[in-house]
Amino acid sequence: MDWQAFEVSIKLALLTSLSLLPIGLGLAYLLANSKSLASTVIEALITLPLVLPPTVLGYFLLVGLDSSSVFGGAFFSLTGHTLAFSFTGLWFASIIYSLPFAVQPMLRSMESIAPEIREAAWCCGLSKCRTFFKIELPLALPGIVTAMVLSFSHTLGEFGVVLMIGGNIAGETRTLSIAIYDSVLSFESSQAQSMSLILLAIALVSITTVFLFNRSRSRVVGI
Repeated sequence: MDWQAFEVSIKLALLTSLSLLPIGLGLAYLLANSKSLASTVIEALITLPLVLPPTVLGYFLLVGLDSSSVFGGAFFSLTGHTLAFSFTGLWFASIIYSLPFAVQPMLRSMESIAPEIREAAWCCGLSKCRTFFKIELPLALPGIVTAMVLSFSHTLGEFGVVLMIGGNIAGETRTLSIAIYDSVLSFESSQAQSMSLILLAIALVSITTVFLFNRSRSRVVGI
């Protein structure tokens, strides 16, 4: 068992899911309250990582994070470090490829909130900000929890983009999925099996927890 790779994977998945919480909430709120063509295009762009091959997405991210690019060059000028083949670059790439797993569940939850509920809150004197935090956020909680769990699980198991952006640097960008791949190539079947079972168990427990939470909440609100 490669515990160093396990630590990197957990750290990356936690940071990515926590980063996607405010980003996903902001995007989901904007998309749920807009029916313009621009919002449709933005939602399509957010959903792209679901349909693009990981190598294609990884290639474009690698080009964008390279020190010769505008974004990568600006980061290098400010910090003196490159984004490509670093944990920071892998974190940024993880936010991009896990973005639809965060935005879509939140968006569906916010779209399910009846407009009359918001209007009633405004009539009672609540501002849009207070309506969001006191009314919309609690109602959208199942979608938010689902989004965080899906983002965490997807980041934990991603392989193609991780390999393209981070490479295979032990202790920095080597994740469990990369370690499993290396173990298979080295014919270390027992090690590959143990690491695969750990990822399977984490994914199963995470998704089961979401289902139990959503069902218990549905019973509480009487849905």
